[in-house]
Amino acid sequence: MFTLSELEAAADVVGRHMPSTPQHNWPLLSRRAGCEVFVKHENHSPIGAFKVRGGITYMDELRRSGAHIEGVITATRGNHGQSVARAATAVGLRSVILVPHGNSREKNAAMRAFGAELIEHGVDFDEAKDEAFRLAGVRNLHIVPPFDAMLVKGVATAGREMLTALPDLDTVYVPIGMGSGACGMIMARDLLGAKTEVVGVVAANAPCIALSVAAGKPISTNSAATFADGMACRVPDPLALDVISRGAARIVTVSEDEIADSMRAYYEDTHNLAEGAGAAAFAALMQERHKLAGKRVGVVLSGSNVDREVFAEVLAGRTPKV
Repeated sequence: MFTLSELEAAADVVGRHMPSTPQHNWPLLSRRAGCEVFVKHENHSPIGAFKVRGGITYMDELRRSGAHIEGVITATRGNHGQSVARAATAVGLRSVILVPHGNSREKNAAMRAFGAELIEHGVDFDEAKDEAFRLAGVRNLHIVPPFDAMLVKGVATAGREMLTALPDLDTVYVPIGMGSGACGMIMARDLLGAKTEVVGVVAANAPCIALSVAAGKPISTNSAATFADGMACRVPDPLALDVISRGAARIVTVSEDEIADSMRAYYEDTHNLAEGAGAAAFAALMQERHKLAGKRVGVVLSGSNVDREVFAEVLAGRTPKV
C-alpha cells in the first residue's frame, strides 16, 4: 500500500500534530501475564485513540491534492469519527459523521466538539456506513471510507514508533475492527524488516475477520453485538482481509468477559483507562500466556474512550451487555 519512504513522510506529518505515544513496560501487567509486557499507549493521543493518525494523514493528502472539496462524510462508532472531524476542522472542511442509533453518548459528544455534524442512522456500524456512502452523493461530500490505504499509512506510524523503539519484540497483539490498526502494524513490521509476530484480535461477538481468514474469503455476519464498539463490524474489507491473511500469524478471538477482565487489569495494574477494543489485545495475550513465558510481548492499547456508565459496570466486576 505504501513504501518505507512514504511511511517516514507520514510520520513527519503526524509528528507535526502530535507527539509520539509511549510504549511502557508495566511490572504488574508483566507479573499478571507471566512475560515481559510492553503497552503501546495510543490512549495518550489527542483523541484518546490511535485513529487520530489516519485522519491527519488523510486530510493532509486531500489538501495537497488540490481537489475542490466542500466537506467530508464518513461512518464510525466513534474514534474514526473523532479523527476525521478533528482533521477536517483543522484544514477548514466541514464534516458529517454517521453513527448508529444507541452509539456511545460520550464519543458522540466528542465528535460534535471537534466540529462534526452528527447523524444517527441504522442499528449498527454497517448500516450507518451504507447510509454515509449514499449521502455522500446526495450532499456532494467526499466520502472518507472506514478503511483506506491513506488511513492505514497514518495508523502505521504507531507501529513504526513501537517497532523502532522495541525492535526485538517477539509478538505484538493488535485489536481488529475494520483492520487499519492490524494492517498498519503488519506494514510497519514488514517495511522495517522486523521479525515480530503480529497477532490480530477480534471479539467473539464480532468475528467476521476471524471467519474470513479461516475461510480464505470474505465472510459477513448477521450481527456484531459486542460492547467493544471499536471492534463491532459485520462486513470485512477485502483489502484489509488480504493484508491480515498474509501478514498476521493468527487471529485470536476473545470473549466479552475476557475484554472486561482486561479493562479491569489495565486500571488495577497501570491506572490507565482502556475501552473495550483497547483492552482486547491484552485479553488475547492473557488467553495465550501459557506459550509466552520469557518472551517480550507488545500490546496495543488502542483507545480509552469508554462511557462512564459502561466503565462503572466493568469496575463493579460485571460485563456490560449490548
